Order: sequence, then C-alpha cells, then structure tokens
Amino acid sequence: MGGGDKCLLRLGDRTLLAHVIDRIRPQVAALALNANGDAARFAGFGLPVLADDHADFAGPLAGILAALDWAAASGAAAVLTVPADTPFLPRDLVARLAAAGVPALARSRGRTHPVVGLWPVGLRDGLRAALREEGLRKVEDWTARLGPALVEYAAMPEDPFFNINTPDDLAHAAALL
Repeated sequence: MGGGDKCLLRLGDRTLLAHVIDRIRPQVAALALNANGDAARFAGFGLPVLADDHADFAGPLAGILAALDWAAASGAAAVLTVPADTPFLPRDLVARLAAAGVPALARSRGRTHPVVGLWPVGLRDGLRAALREEGLRKVEDWTARLGPALVEYAAMPEDPFFNINTPDDLAHAAALL
C-alpha cells in the first residue's frame, strides 16, 4: 500500500481510521488507538495512543495486551479490539460479542477474525507471560487456548470484516461507499 500508516489512507472523504472510529465509538464507553512510533501523527483523532509494552515487535498480540492494560487501568471489565483497516464493521459488534460471552471473536464466510474480539481484562497477565516467556506471536495460537465464543456474521452482500490490503481493495471499498 505504499508504506506508512494504512489507516490514514483516504476512503471517500475520510480516512480508513475515521470510518472505523465512526462504527465503533457509539458501541463503547471509551476508545483508544494502538500504534507505535510518533503518536503525534494521530493527534487529529483526539484519542489516546497506546504503544506496545514489549521490547521486540510482537504484532497484534502486543496491541491486544496494550488495550487490556489500558482497559484495566480505566476500570473496564473487557476491551474490544478491531483492526483499523476494516471500514465496514458491524454496528452491533459489541452487543453481539458481549451476548456470546467473553472472550468472543467475530466470524464471517467460515473464517474467524482473531483480532476482532471482546476480551476480559483478566486475560492480560496470561497474555503478558505468553508473549515474554513463551515468545508467542500468533493471535490464532493464543485464542486457541482460550476457547472463545464465535459470533457468525452474514457476509451478504459484503463481508463486514473486509479489510483493505491492496489498492484494488481500496478501490472496491470506495465503490461500496
């Protein structure tokens, strides 16, 4: 996608991140962004920016841990995580995941979306240990241990978890708008 922050690419008159925020903000009590590097590049969104608290790049699991730590410090019982390149997230995502029990993950088209999840903050110490002591890096490996509830979403006419990975994906998303 040309490097840089994919979530800052334009889709219509807004960034991908702005679309995600618009979908998620009405569903949650508080919202934050997980990103490493200079947080100033996200200042216009008015969100706390949570950096990974892990020495080497641990991928999405480190982001989930940062969210869990932030949620725990805020007194929340659970945290929702979603990728910032999925502009068509369901408007009932939190309600349906919470109704299924936590942890819970979204599914569509026979595929589990391991980063689209509702996580109890009580998982954070176990996740921290798995990252630091075991070197765990795959979200799928961690979620397999948890036995999460899986919430199926219809993918008609379009998959609500469609994410932007290529210029063609961005063009397709623009057509869907």
